[in-house]
Amino acid sequence: MKTSVTELGDSRVRVDVGIEPDAVEQRLERAAHQMAGEMRLPGFRKGKVPPQLVMQRVGRDAVLEQALRDSLPEWYERALLDTGIAPVGDPQLNVSSLPEAGEELAFSIEVAVRPKAKLGDYKGLEVGKLEPEVPDEAVQAELDRLREGFASLNPVDRPAAEGDLVLIDYSGTADGEPFEGSEATDLMVELGTESLLQEFDAALAGASAGDEVTVEVLPELDDEFAAEASEFETLDELRGEIRGRIAAALETRAESEFQEAAVDAAADRAILDLPKELIHARAHDMWERLERTLQARGIDPQTYVQMQGKTREQLVTELESDAERALRREATLDAVADAEGIEVSDEEMLEALGPGEGDEMPEKGRRRRARPLDPRGRVGPADPGSQRLYSAG
Repeated sequence: MKTSVTELGDSRVRVDVGIEPDAVEQRLERAAHQMAGEMRLPGFRKGKVPPQLVMQRVGRDAVLEQALRDSLPEWYERALLDTGIAPVGDPQLNVSSLPEAGEELAFSIEVAVRPKAKLGDYKGLEVGKLEPEVPDEAVQAELDRLREGFASLNPVDRPAAEGDLVLIDYSGTADGEPFEGSEATDLMVELGTESLLQEFDAALAGASAGDEVTVEVLPELDDEFAAEASEFETLDELRGEIRGRIAAALETRAESEFQEAAVDAAADRAILDLPKELIHARAHDMWERLERTLQARGIDPQTYVQMQGKTREQLVTELESDAERALRREATLDAVADAEGIEVSDEEMLEALGPGEGDEMPEKGRRRRARPLDPRGRVGPADPGSQRLYSAG
């Protein structure tokens, strides 16, 4: 693969790509094999039609178009990685013409890129950092949670009251007839938690003796509880471990906020031109990542949009401030890395890309979405219903 980059202005570049004839022919033959799997010709079993006959039957250009649809996403990503471009928003691909046998395939990519920042004074910046303090209330809340986990239930001989757990049997009818789900036995409910209809809560409160009524009893916070609930022998040791755990979490958050504040301070001093279109394109990227997260959790993005009472585009626009801040941070960090000669090793990159559900890849290695090809091999307008050459990743 051969690549060259041309600056177009307004934070856009064009990447011209050339694919060697041998690579084109390999992809052409692969596409013919795939098409043969669905083709029937007299004298040949399904899937056994030779590639040359496939091209004779449907035409070389038709097979080549299929080969390009299959291969352009991979070639596109390789081109971005080779040139080190950090794209923002959707790219535009253009295949000017289909190559003849033995010719090189040429195509171009036009895409918005994050502009370079001109650094201001980024050394010796003073940024405040929170000194986390663990409130006693947080330690007590964790101890209370442990107590609840070790609570026992004991029957009591008194009217039921709010906070009690009550064991009930119930049955119901509609128009005098039982209905599905109208009966249950040995159902335990807690009074006063709004888990029941108000009428049920009111009827069960003050239930007479003879009902199965229970009340929650929590264990005492003492050394015996600490030994039972943890690996510690005393309550003071358990309390100290909880305090240390909370302190570590607060310190991690404070360190993260401190690092972000330091980057923001450097970014505020950097000179950087961020076109409105570029910010909006990044906002679209951020929204698409949110949509993929929603889908992974079984939530329909369109339903989520409707619940917000806004249009998709309005929600994207609301992300523009976050998008601008992210672009400023990234451009500033890139400029600092260049100024300080900082390079990331392959091992560090692999560690950063380590397994983790929902982890985002760095911009340089992220998959981008290309626009669909029309039947003549040219790029058509973005159409949500048409085939994508490259799926957002």
